[in-house]
Amino acid sequence: MRLAVLTCLAAIGVLCAPQASAGTRVLVQTRSYDIQGNSGAALIAAMDGKGPKHGFMTHAIAQTAYTVDWDLDAGQDNGFCRLRRANGTLNLFYTFPRMASPSTPVLKKRWNRFFAGVRAHEETHGRIAREMMRVTNRSITGLKVADDPNCYKTRREARRRIQAAYAVYEAKQNAFDAREHRDGGHVEHLIAALMKP
Repeated sequence: MRLAVLTCLAAIGVLCAPQASAGTRVLVQTRSYDIQGNSGAALIAAMDGKGPKHGFMTHAIAQTAYTVDWDLDAGQDNGFCRLRRANGTLNLFYTFPRMASPSTPVLKKRWNRFFAGVRAHEETHGRIAREMMRVTNRSITGLKVADDPNCYKTRREARRRIQAAYAVYEAKQNAFDAREHRDGGHVEHLIAALMKP
């Protein structure tokens, strides 16, 4: 699930402070919260009570949140304003449940399968965000505008391109969540397998 703007098995949130891209870097932080229970149903209840916030009253199982920051530098070059530097930073924050020692080998096996599915879901949100950074980088690298002595138009165009890429990839994040969270979807199967009697 995505925090704020995006929504998935856990949560992914995207805050975008767009400005440009020529070089990008990705910083990843992973957090966990502790749960315990003697059954799959008890573990689901624990995640429902302790998981990362999703909306005002509900909690997610896991979450992928991210922020994007851009540092732009533009200057004059032979009658054009060129984007000389566009450095982007993607800060990815994953939050996952961490189970105390399982009571039985069967529960441990179910938990491991469940957790692998949760992790794969969240990492897909991360891959979509990384792809957004690559596409944005390509869209603004080499940007130049004629008759722009103060480079206002160039910076504005760079921000427009960044925001356009963000909108496209926000739609991809939402479409992924819609598929995963639909009735009978992947998330429902993961939960049902963990809760199996």
